[in-house]
Amino acid sequence: MSNGTATFWIVIAAAGACFGALFGFLFKDGPTVDGMIFGTCVGVVAIAYERGILLSGYSRRLRLLPTPAYFAAAELSLLLVVLAGMAVTGSLMWALGLSEKTLLQAVTPKLGPVIYAVAVSALFVSVLRLRDLLGSGTFANILLGRYHRPVSEERIFLFLDLIGSTAYAERHGDLAAQALLKAVFRAIAEPVRRHRGQVDDYVGDQVIISWPLMRGIEQARCVACVFAIRRALSKDRDWWTMRFGLVPELRAALHGGSVVTAEVGVDRHKIAYFGDVMNTTARLEGLCRETGRDVLISDVVLARLPVLPDGIEAEALGTHRLRGRSGTMVVHSLAETRKLKIVADADSHLDAGGERKVALLGQAASAG
Repeated sequence: MSNGTATFWIVIAAAGACFGALFGFLFKDGPTVDGMIFGTCVGVVAIAYERGILLSGYSRRLRLLPTPAYFAAAELSLLLVVLAGMAVTGSLMWALGLSEKTLLQAVTPKLGPVIYAVAVSALFVSVLRLRDLLGSGTFANILLGRYHRPVSEERIFLFLDLIGSTAYAERHGDLAAQALLKAVFRAIAEPVRRHRGQVDDYVGDQVIISWPLMRGIEQARCVACVFAIRRALSKDRDWWTMRFGLVPELRAALHGGSVVTAEVGVDRHKIAYFGDVMNTTARLEGLCRETGRDVLISDVVLARLPVLPDGIEAEALGTHRLRGRSGTMVVHSLAETRKLKIVADADSHLDAGGERKVALLGQAASAG
């Protein structure tokens, strides 16, 4: 479990405990331990269901319903999940001797607590869906008002572009192309979270990801993220081929520098970036086609990295004049070495010592 995921569930558990204490304060003599335990457990169960960790297949089928039917079924399902969570929590507290009630009393929820738990769970779900809609980073920044006034800051940007999406849409239609994009974007999300990146926008078949400069260069996270995404797509190649008839491939460009970041919009708010860095990164991604390379990085970013991730090599491509730009840029391509690919293919069958032996054998073969 990543640090971000652990933090998320800790926050949910703490918020549930607080609402459990609030229930005792509002409707009883004061906050109670059992109220906090109930709040924690029911909150975690409800959000685990909403996130698709519990009953994931059922949740996916619900989303296929027409909107009115979906909302009605979703609310009923949430009620049933809350009732089940309260019953299970009550039985556990009874078994552990934390409740003076009989078993029947412990597992039978009362109307008042049920209504309160459903209302709080619905509030949790609404906030999390708004967070998903805006993006976790954007949601937090808007909530805190960090960019109410424009701020100049340094960021690293990663532009990803799905290769062949236009041709796929021409052959299979726009609905099939949208399904492909949705699946690709979903596959990208976990590696981005793991490497502490932030998905800023989706523009057609392109994804824009960014990091504050120091976070992105630390441990070369921005580069590691690119190849983690590529490996995530390649790992499930059989599923992609069966579902869409191809394995998605992405072009990627990394560049960074000073931008002006500001909260914009009236009816719909978003965090936007202004400056030449954005246009330059887009042009750099376009250069992938001209150079025939899938991953390009500007010398500006490469020079700031303390070291490249293991198994990633940079190749200098010289100075290029980007389309529509007056100046030139020193550009490098990035690629995985053959040694890393051998280790990655073997890591499901080897322990840590075995991986090291494969790597050493690859080095010895190169030396020979």
